Amino acid sequence: MRVSIAGASSTKFGKHPESSARELLTDACLGALEDAGMSPDEIDELRVGNFMGELTDDQGHMGVMAADYLGTAGVSATRTEIACASSGWAFRNACTAVEAGVADVALVAGVEMMHATGIQRLTDALADAADNEYENSCGLTFPGIFGLIARDYMDEFDVTREQLAEVTVKNRANGVRNPISQYQEEVTVEEVLEARPIAPPVSLLDSCPITDGASAVVLVSPEYADEEGVEASAVVVGSGASTDTLALQDRASLSRTTAAERAAKRAYENADVTPDDIDVAEVHDCFTIAEALAVESLRFCERGEGARFTAEGETAPGGSIPVNTSGGLIAKGHPVGATGAAQIVELTKQLEGSHPTQVEDAEVAVAHNVGGSGASTTVHVLEAQSRGGS
Repeated sequence: MRVSIAGASSTKFGKHPESSARELLTDACLGALEDAGMSPDEIDELRVGNFMGELTDDQGHMGVMAADYLGTAGVSATRTEIACASSGWAFRNACTAVEAGVADVALVAGVEMMHATGIQRLTDALADAADNEYENSCGLTFPGIFGLIARDYMDEFDVTREQLAEVTVKNRANGVRNPISQYQEEVTVEEVLEARPIAPPVSLLDSCPITDGASAVVLVSPEYADEEGVEASAVVVGSGASTDTLALQDRASLSRTTAAERAAKRAYENADVTPDDIDVAEVHDCFTIAEALAVESLRFCERGEGARFTAEGETAPGGSIPVNTSGGLIAKGHPVGATGAAQIVELTKQLEGSHPTQVEDAEVAVAHNVGGSGASTTVHVLEAQSRGGS
């Protein structure tokens, strides 16, 4: 795969009480187009990731809504819903369209307005990404699901809460330097451990916040970039996706994300790279345990070593594989429909050398975006434009 990224932009993540999904989505799309030096009338395909607009702010049909507000009504526009992996999957679909020659220019965006409704309705909406018959009906929400996963992981691999807490400490420190981050204050391991319990061993500070936000990326074919003089910031060279059972009870292991393992294997093979080639990663850290599992699924360390790997500093900005230099979901925020696209925005900045927590000589990056409790995953490999040419 070789699809060029011409522009990328995110809104500020956090509470936007005076805004709406359409306004945030339009702002991110126009920002990405401006970054690319392109106009809306150049778009062939528009793909929007959104999970729960109908449930939180009574708005669906967001692909068409985005086209309307960009002034491109008539363009091919679709909305993708794959829970928290919605815009990661939309990005994959758009890359496929460009690679296949269906489109020369594709605009991918994601958006979520999570503060647009009350906490009870939002909790119910988020729970729709789990198995309604076997999980929701029993009162199990996502903190409870990841609490079960964390307990199983800690017991199986002799992992401590302190080691998991280091994920939050690292990501909150990274978030301080990211201007779009929702949280910009550092925390300590002790503060994570002493925070209000949500679903033990998961505390409030082991969890990502609810967030409003939007992100967008402009994709172009290398041929179009050459013909039109479009300067690419990075190149998508690999993509992988996979699914697992919806309910935890049907999985062979709670402490393993097999969909992510398969997606990573496919993306690495598609890009012709190995985990050792990766310089920086953005992974789906909806809870601290999720990042520990992610670095294992991406094969940065052995199974069962993800939490210790983080606690030893290997995923810090100066470590062997910096992970979530953006602050991740825990600090940057998790506007679920926008998260996958937001990861691509952050990595594009890393590869063009403009990130606020820049990794020196970053040339190859990977994005890992999860839906639900691991039932769906996309993995994308990006390279710096200077590394592989057009």
